[in-house]
Amino acid sequence: MSGNLTRSETAEPSFARVFAYLREHLLSGAVRPGDKLLGERELSARLGVSRPILREALRALSMLGVLEIRHGAGAFVRRPDVSLLGDVFAFTACADGSLVEDVMQARIAIECQAIRLACARAGRSDLETLRDALDGIAATISEPSAGGLADHRFHAAIVSAARSETLSTLYVAIGGLLLRSHRDRRDDVFGTPEGRAYLVGHHRLIFEAVVAGDPAQADATLREHFAIGDLHRRRHLTTPHQTSNEGVGS
Repeated sequence: MSGNLTRSETAEPSFARVFAYLREHLLSGAVRPGDKLLGERELSARLGVSRPILREALRALSMLGVLEIRHGAGAFVRRPDVSLLGDVFAFTACADGSLVEDVMQARIAIECQAIRLACARAGRSDLETLRDALDGIAATISEPSAGGLADHRFHAAIVSAARSETLSTLYVAIGGLLLRSHRDRRDDVFGTPEGRAYLVGHHRLIFEAVVAGDPAQADATLREHFAIGDLHRRRHLTTPHQTSNEGVGS
């Protein structure tokens, strides 16, 4: 039966075996970023795969950013590049539109925990960055593209102020989709002077809660911000030309 297998059919389980080996050793701490893997001869024998198939698997992992192949030196474990995860989210969203809504829910979870941490951990530089981002929102409120970027920077500054590497990593991974969402909604959400004033004012309330170091108020204000934005998005699906003060959160 094995004689009838195609090259790709034999390579796939071998790749999975190499990937599983690397994953297990990373999780256990047996190998760390910068470490060199075993030589081809020893690794192929340990995993029960041929050396040509092992090379293919290592090259594939190199293209994914997991390994670095140094000619004449061997394969080395790379430090994870979170931007690659962002690319995965972006490509997946193109194929499955429902992922975008799921990412938005994840965003709420990340930011609400981050703002609580920021109330306790934010330093002067964090607050200055957040203040600059708030000023950027006010300065670009009539510009859909620049305004969307300013809005994204404000929310990213909240996560950064939490001083949590894990939360920041997750947020960066979904950042591309979030930025697109901010930009896409600008024309529809801020069609009136009242709506624009509301947006600036509500971001200011979020900023003031962080400055005051009040996690409960900060969390509640941010959740209200998200709820208003969600209300607007849902209404816009049924009444695309409606604009009002209600539902302009981002």
